Amino acid sequence: MEFLLFPSCTENQVLDAMEKSDLSKKLCMRMRLWEFPEQYIIEPTDGSLETYVAISRADGSVNLIGEIPVSGTVTSPKVRSIFGVLGILKLVVGKSSSYLLVITERECVGSYLGHPIFKVSSLQILPCNNSLHTSNEQKQLEHEFSMLLNAAERTSGLYFSYDVNLTLSFQRLHALDQESKLLPLWRQADPRFLWNNYMLETLIDNKLEPFLLPVVQGSYQNFRSDVGKSKIDVTLIARRCTRRTGTRMWRRGADSEGYAANFVETEQILQSKGFTASYVQVRGSIPFLWEQIVDLTYKPGFEIVRPEEAPRIVERHFMDLRKRYGSVLAVDLINKHGSEGRLNEKYASSMEQIISEETRYVHFDFHSICGHAHFERLSLLYDQIEDYMEKQGYFLSDASGTKIDEQLGVIRCNCIDCLDRTNVTQSMIARKMLERQLRRLEIFNASDTISAYENFDANFKCVTWANHGDEISIQYSGTPALKGDFVRHGRRTIQGILNDGRNALARYYFNNFADGAKQDAIDLLHGHYIVAVNRDMSLPLQKRGLESLTSFPLASALVLAGVVFASISLRQARHDISHLLFSVAWTGVSLGVMAFVRANGRLFTNRPRLLQRRV
Repeated sequence: MEFLLFPSCTENQVLDAMEKSDLSKKLCMRMRLWEFPEQYIIEPTDGSLETYVAISRADGSVNLIGEIPVSGTVTSPKVRSIFGVLGILKLVVGKSSSYLLVITERECVGSYLGHPIFKVSSLQILPCNNSLHTSNEQKQLEHEFSMLLNAAERTSGLYFSYDVNLTLSFQRLHALDQESKLLPLWRQADPRFLWNNYMLETLIDNKLEPFLLPVVQGSYQNFRSDVGKSKIDVTLIARRCTRRTGTRMWRRGADSEGYAANFVETEQILQSKGFTASYVQVRGSIPFLWEQIVDLTYKPGFEIVRPEEAPRIVERHFMDLRKRYGSVLAVDLINKHGSEGRLNEKYASSMEQIISEETRYVHFDFHSICGHAHFERLSLLYDQIEDYMEKQGYFLSDASGTKIDEQLGVIRCNCIDCLDRTNVTQSMIARKMLERQLRRLEIFNASDTISAYENFDANFKCVTWANHGDEISIQYSGTPALKGDFVRHGRRTIQGILNDGRNALARYYFNNFADGAKQDAIDLLHGHYIVAVNRDMSLPLQKRGLESLTSFPLASALVLAGVVFASISLRQARHDISHLLFSVAWTGVSLGVMAFVRANGRLFTNRPRLLQRRV
């Protein structure tokens, strides 16, 4: 198997290489979007097709046409270049309410097993609802949905390839039989990691194979380095599962089917001397029903929902992991005591019922052992899991593509968010595994470590794992990862601690005042919420009852006004004792509003409104 490397590819280099490999004919790479008053028309401009796709702006219906129609209006149609169709989003069952999603800008970020990889730099969501004749309430809801989708245009971390399936690890790609390799990329895809799975349905129904572009959300990092006379290429690719996708505080734990929140598969690929080595890890929230609903406090309390179901859901989750990855080692990094202690106790007791040769559980109290600065103590964890890493191995193939070894299991890490502690731990595991691989390829001798090679070490820490951790964290929490200075520099720094403080405050703001709407947008994009024609469409997005009276900006203004007027009245009380009563009254207003906000904190936060469910 021959690999072409594009560590920092230009557009022309990519196109030349793809033309030579004759792979670019599978999917349309370049298109022109015509915006007519009645329809959108997608014209392939890379020579892959001679037909055009027409999408009605009235109802989102799709047709193939043979030529661009002549504009019947004075105004010329708007024309722009696009680089892919993400799909068509249908929001209302039985009604003409659809949206076309297209990639308007892309960036070539490198290669995956020899094929160019692109990052979505900009996407646009175009409405197809011109014929929507409904009540004023339904039009208002449509407007609310449009506002949510405008926010969805800022979705980060989307990657795609026209030639290789990014949803599959190298080991799974290698295992495909010849018949499967001939299938279109979307048919090969693992639906767990196919970000636009729901949006592709209309294109699939219309058999528009050249436009069915699989997209993953996650992270892609790559660097090349020299170690002695050997050239080394390291790629890190992450795939986010869409089954329980969402924001940090609004998607915790697992659902009743065992699908965990913030579940991410991370694959580290080494290419050198004609060999390719692949190692996969996974992360995911503690897999039973629990929640942490924001209420304006800095750290809301944890609540285990239906605790009696925890063993069944944990078993179901790990049964699925064993089916997909082989044996599983669960590494639990949360605190043994304090507010996290109840979660740890329930997780550990549930795991006791399924522990076997194929399923192991290790608890490592990260904060207690490593504190805020001594992350080198992760070596204690490595001592506990080294034998498992040796046994599970990694996938390895030679220059001809022949399999030499395969990975027989996976390490599953979790903390509370599966972000900061998890990323530090996974980077340590990945470093140890990469050193094993380099020794096996005789690039390292028996005593060599990555830290002995300054440039290689810096690239491994900064280019791959630190950037990877930041990107995964931004998608889930809205900010870069905490503790990133240790991943980048191998130690805690003053600047890193200051950055953590700033990011922690930003997370508080996003969690309480922004993530509810973001969660609604995510649920719309993935088809988790579809409006039925017989549903009271005005209900979900409206505040009712006591909640209709809650406004955090208004409450803050009342408190501030009370403080100001109380101060003014207190000064004037020296001349007129009656002002003392006004001061007490205004102070009472401030304290009363503060007490009301504290008692009803959940009502003042930005909560999801489309899916009213506890977990």
